[in-house]
Amino acid sequence: MLFLILSIICSVTVGVIFKITRHYSCRPVQIITFNYVFALLFCYFTFSPNLDDVNAKAPWNIYLSIGVLLPVVFLFLASSIKHMGIVKTDAAQRLSLFIPILAAWFLFKEEFNSYKVIGLAVGFLALLFILKKPFDNKKNNWIYPALVLLGFGVIDILFKQIALYSDLPYTTSLFIVFCIALLISLVIVIYNAVVKRVKLEIKNILFGGLVGLFNFGNILFYLKAHKAFSKNPSTVFAGMNMGVIVLGSIVGVLFFKEKLSKMNFLGIVLALIAIIFIFFSQI
Repeated sequence: MLFLILSIICSVTVGVIFKITRHYSCRPVQIITFNYVFALLFCYFTFSPNLDDVNAKAPWNIYLSIGVLLPVVFLFLASSIKHMGIVKTDAAQRLSLFIPILAAWFLFKEEFNSYKVIGLAVGFLALLFILKKPFDNKKNNWIYPALVLLGFGVIDILFKQIALYSDLPYTTSLFIVFCIALLISLVIVIYNAVVKRVKLEIKNILFGGLVGLFNFGNILFYLKAHKAFSKNPSTVFAGMNMGVIVLGSIVGVLFFKEKLSKMNFLGIVLALIAIIFIFFSQI
């Protein structure tokens, strides 16, 4: 249970860091780039991936897809936290689990039980309530959390495809994906530096290191939690998603004074209920 709690804390902390960077006029692209620099270092020294086993038969199309999507979706995440807050962004990110579930239904023709169908219906309703703007707020940039939901949902589907590839350890595939994501991020940073004359700043490197540390911590503890609960992975699945929504909501409301309407609160409760139904559907 300790690993699961640590994974939840690390996940929410990434959002908190992006929220704090707003006060320092930081560049999200630079933060995301150095996040991958540090995440790669942590991944290399922790898992010691054997790159000699990587060959042309590896699922490079999936690696490339995730490598491109990760930095792009991270930018959406930073924008969503900036415009919509931690509470709604974390909820949208966790509700992204419905994208692979829908893919399993429509694309892979997986049979659904009543729990999963109810979970999907409640989750859709929760999303509508979470993204609904307060009456006194004329600006409702719902597009950002919506892109976070869609992006992380697609990434989840692709990561599940990697998990099915047994010729390479999952951690080695993760290292390759981080390498590609770093290259994509570097291209954007170099473009900004050369064309837009955006200077590289030490504060972005420091915040990037923090994001990389907690981003990797989230993955490491999540994998350890699955190992500890190997006979009941749905416990980790449900606990992680519910934990992030609850902790993210507490942090957003209490520490950052984010305003939520009654509809938004109802949406968060419905999101938790939806995840509970998905949990029971996997037992």
